[in-house]
Parts: sequence; C-alpha cells; structure tokens
Amino acid sequence: MEEGGTLAEALETAPSSVDHLRGNRLGPYVFPVVEPEYSNWRDEQLAWREASALLNQSHHMFDLYVEGPDAVDLVADLGINDFSEFDVYDARQFVACNPDGYVIGDAILFFLDEDRLNLVGAPIAPDWVQYNAVSGDYDVSVEMEPPSQFREGPPSVFRYQIQGPKALPLMEDATDDELPDVPFFRIGEFTIAGHTVRGLRHGMTGQPGFELFGPWEHRQDVKGAIVAAGEVHDLHLVGSRAYPTSAFDKGWLPFPLPAIYDHEELAGFREWLTTEHIETIASLGGSFESEDVTDYYMTPYELDYGRLADFDHEFVGRDALEEMDPDGQRTKVSLVWNDEDVADVLGSTVTDEVPAKDMDFPNIWYFSFQYDQVLGDGDPIGVSKYCTYSQNIRSVASLAVIDQEYAEPGTEVSLLWGLGDGGATQPQAEEHVQTELGATVHPAPYFSDET
Repeated sequence: MEEGGTLAEALETAPSSVDHLRGNRLGPYVFPVVEPEYSNWRDEQLAWREASALLNQSHHMFDLYVEGPDAVDLVADLGINDFSEFDVYDARQFVACNPDGYVIGDAILFFLDEDRLNLVGAPIAPDWVQYNAVSGDYDVSVEMEPPSQFREGPPSVFRYQIQGPKALPLMEDATDDELPDVPFFRIGEFTIAGHTVRGLRHGMTGQPGFELFGPWEHRQDVKGAIVAAGEVHDLHLVGSRAYPTSAFDKGWLPFPLPAIYDHEELAGFREWLTTEHIETIASLGGSFESEDVTDYYMTPYELDYGRLADFDHEFVGRDALEEMDPDGQRTKVSLVWNDEDVADVLGSTVTDEVPAKDMDFPNIWYFSFQYDQVLGDGDPIGVSKYCTYSQNIRSVASLAVIDQEYAEPGTEVSLLWGLGDGGATQPQAEEHVQTELGATVHPAPYFSDET
C-alpha cells in the first residue's frame, strides 16, 4: 500500500480483508517510554496482588477529548451503555458496535466537566468516535492526543494507576486531606503534594485502587508524594514488561479484531482511516484461520459486555444486538496452560532442530490481533487471545472465548500454539512446528475479589 493511502484503498488491492491483515508486519502493541523493569517483572506482577503497585499510564494510551453541547448525544448514539444518568465525574466502560452488533472497540469514558468528555484507551474506539464527530451532525469539537511514540513533546496529563491490597492505606497517607469515599467507577478529587488530582475508583487487577490524573507539570510532585507514602506500604513501580499482563488478572480481553472491515455502512470510516491508523496496519495471526473476516469478530456477550447493554436508547447495532440470544453465545474464560506442555515448548528451543513456537515471557503474543484455535474433544470450540505468563499463578495462561458447554471451571481443553505453516509466510514468527497444548478452564477474571 502506498504511503498516505487509506484502509479502503488497501482492502481494494488485497485478495481479502483477512489477506491484508495477515500480510501486515506490525507486531504486538509496544508500551513506550516507561522503564521495562524497575526491579524485575515477576516481583512487579506480584505487587498488585500482594502489596501495592504504581503503573504509569501516561504514555501508551490514546486520549480523545470531546467537548460541546452534543458530547453525550454523540457517545450515546455509538455506545451500548446506559447514558440516562451520565453526569460530571461519572465514568463508563464504553463499548461500540457495528450495525450487526459486533464489537468495534472499547475504552474508558470519563465525564470531566460540563459538556466535556475524555475517551481513553486503545485507539480503535477513540478513532470511531472521532470519525463520527467530524462526519456527523454534532455540535462538538474533538481533539485526539496520541501516545508518546506518536507525538512530539510531553503528554498534557499524567496518569498513575495505584493498585493492590495496600493501595487504599497508601492513598490515605499520600493525600493531604482525608481520603474521600469514592464509589466504584466514579471520579473523585484529592489533594496530593498541594495539587488537585482527580482519580477514577476502580480495581484493574482484582484489587482496590485508583487511576489518578492531572496536569503534566504536576507529575513529579504527585509521584514523589505517592512514592514517599509507599515506603511503608511495600510500593513497587511497575515497568512496561509487567504492565500489559495485568489484563489477564483483571479478565479484560483487549484487541478483539474491530468489526469494521466488511459492512457497507462503514465504508466511510474505512475511507477515513489512513496508514497511520492501527486498523489499517495491524497484523492478524495465530493458529485460528478463516478466510471470512467476520469469523474474527466478537459480540459484547462474548466479551462479558452484554451486561452493559441498555436497549432503552438507540445506538449503532442496537437492533442486531437485541436480537442475539445471550445463552447461545460463546463465553469468556481463563485458560491455564499445561505446565509440562509449556516446558516441552520451551525446551524444544535447545533440543529440536525445528522447535515449537517460542514463548517470550511474560507477554507471549506475537501479533497485533492474535487468535489461537481452542479445541474440545478434538473439535474447534473457540479462540484463545491474550496469552501471558503470570507470576501470580506461576503458569502461562490466556483469555479465551469458547462454547458454553466447555466453559465449566476445571474442564480440560487444548489449544494449537504456533502457525499452521510453521512461520513460512509471517515474519513475526520464527520457523517452528505447530504444537497442541493442554489447558484447563478457569473463570474470567481468574481472580474474583473485586472491590
């Protein structure tokens, strides 16, 4: 594809959408700027389960700011969520679908001030909202702030996530005044090091915590106060190697393939997306293979977002989503991979002339959108996506979407690790032999002590 082209142009020259995505060379999303490890990634993983952890989110997420009298109308027209009582200092796990009810993307939506919203996360949902803001009849202005690797100069805001069983007492010591009682997924206001800081109350890793944010120029003072308070609360700084693995502990399944590549009503969006957008340049791969791009799409029910759907308002995909039978959908689970099978894969690197596909701990996925085939009794039953090593369970594990009849915790299944052609056509993978690994079904999230 020529530089400066669009997704629509790229798809016109490819045999199919799947061929285009498989031909892309972009690997997994890289977390920029933040130190890979402050101590070591294993202890940093343990910190958000056993102590307290500070995760720096300032550099790797997209921030879309939407301002104007139609800001809430815009997100309500696109999101499956209930916006009937959405007000200042509320937040939502915003989920957007295509007209057929398949997920385009999700992100965290902050209601910052009157008529001012902030959508934060991976770029796909912000891109979709931005496109509709500029192409639709909405009285809004939008500003996209990309991550640090795509932007000159510093971010406009810092974001520090404080997590773990000792997070709340740490926050009590770090704040200048008494820590307010902030309900779950609401935004509170604090004073830290003399600066006003806002924070979303949530538990990203199955433990209590806050996502703090404020003006970039206050970052050092705020971080310094947190680190000082953390001296008596076993605070660990978390680097960019450990940080992505927190998604498994939480049970959040990132990067489903956005359902944008086939529907006629999304032609304008494909023409708007350029070679600078991840939707155009991201790679698709893994042991699951289909020539039909819709086989890679997922529904909100499969991602455990069906509980967020509000059918009392109109939104893109509403009718199709309402017609879906939740009981007939696949369901999200955790898969803990068989330790002996994993050991065989790792050992083959030094014992076999052509080994199994290597596992690069702790983040072992190797495509932007990774889909591995899950088998039950030898038959296809779903896909495994987000695969990692977790020191908190001392095993390799993944988040998967599988048929409900196999979703009972303790059920034994298997998955295919590596590519069917042994890496012959996709350079993200070295030459290898595809291997079948055993796995055991667990709930998602694996840890359920949400507070």
